Amino acid sequence: MTDTTSPSSTGVSAWWRALSIFLALVVLLGWALGASMYEQFKAQIHHLEAKLVEIPQVREVAVLLDDAQAPAMLMTYDPKNQKLQVQRLNDVKEGREQALHVWALTEGDAPRMLGVLTNKYKTQQLEVPAQALEGAQSLAISVENKDNGPRDGKPRQPLLFKGWLVQKAI
Repeated sequence: MTDTTSPSSTGVSAWWRALSIFLALVVLLGWALGASMYEQFKAQIHHLEAKLVEIPQVREVAVLLDDAQAPAMLMTYDPKNQKLQVQRLNDVKEGREQALHVWALTEGDAPRMLGVLTNKYKTQQLEVPAQALEGAQSLAISVENKDNGPRDGKPRQPLLFKGWLVQKAI
């Protein structure tokens, strides 16, 4: 008797081979893309960490109030750059022959002058060493004559604006 059945095929179809090669390439490209994105992400994190070090870190904040208890000045201190930033919150302007003097106040101690605001811009910066604010509980501003300013390290005029110096939690 003769066998009329065809021999069974033991090979893999060409379609399965093409599909497996295609899927292997997709997995390889996915891995390469993932590795590339991971490296870019790491580079971005390092860039942002370096940038964060350069950003001023405000540690002390004071809102100086006027006689009506309305905000008059906002002061922030960056100890890294040793800058006191003063921002006017009201429209009070000193005269031509006057200047604003910034003071650090400590209970039981004489006021310490931190600097003079020489122009009438909304925001200014003063260079203030960290030691000048050491122990200060509040900040104040007096309006003094440009030519005949404070003597003996004390304001000649009454304090116009005053506010507590608050240490900000980081």
